[in-house]
Amino acid sequence: MAHDREVLRMIWEGQIGICFQADRDEIVGIKPEPFYLMISRLSYLPLVTEKVRKYFARYIAAEYQDGAVWFDFNGTPLRLHYPIGVLYDLLHPEEDSTPWSLTIHFSKFPEETLVKLNSKELLESHYMSCLKEADVLKHRGLVISAMQKKDHNQLWLGLVNDKFDQFWAVNRRLMEPYGDQESFKNIPLRLYTDDDFTYTQKLISPIHEGGQKKSLSDLMAELSTPVRKAVGCRTHGIDLHEETQLQWMSEHLSYPDNFLHLSVDYKDI
Repeated sequence: MAHDREVLRMIWEGQIGICFQADRDEIVGIKPEPFYLMISRLSYLPLVTEKVRKYFARYIAAEYQDGAVWFDFNGTPLRLHYPIGVLYDLLHPEEDSTPWSLTIHFSKFPEETLVKLNSKELLESHYMSCLKEADVLKHRGLVISAMQKKDHNQLWLGLVNDKFDQFWAVNRRLMEPYGDQESFKNIPLRLYTDDDFTYTQKLISPIHEGGQKKSLSDLMAELSTPVRKAVGCRTHGIDLHEETQLQWMSEHLSYPDNFLHLSVDYKDI
């Protein structure tokens, strides 16, 4: 299936305005001005940590300087291994159009809540694990295992350096059905609800047993239970039309980790 390059480009270019502030309990002397950044929805907080740390470091007490950095929004620690766009869609009020205000902390890392990803190397390892898991679901792992180390590096560096063409030159191979297949074996999905900050995964095929392609409405029917009904899904800040095909969604709306990250709205029956 030919990729709709304009859709891929629009998803890639999605950004979020973020206002970073220091933890007032860690400041020495004058309170610093906030630090503003426009950050790709597809990126991760550890990829901008050094830039934010460098700005605030001179205002922070010496005993906290070497601490593991973490961030929170309104007291909720932000998971460092989630894409920034996923965090934003889960936590930021839709009606609030101001920059997302996050607090940076240099101490008291909440180890019971967060995975400590205090280097780009650890984040890269996590990212590659996600890619491999997604390819097992789509192609039984046959595509990613046939790639060379330089291909893996090109994917990672394309994401880190915000290079669309560099990234998609390799990623397109992961986003095509394998061999003579017309679809993926399963759709890599991570499902979130507004009242829960963790995700669930469910084995979902993009086609019915009869061979017809499944749509989002079919997925919502599979996610519904006798007590609650799935009534809507969002990703990248977009409310998805229920007639959208799952195969198309996976090919065009997945994050760089090759997973569809969907926020699911439910209604009690």
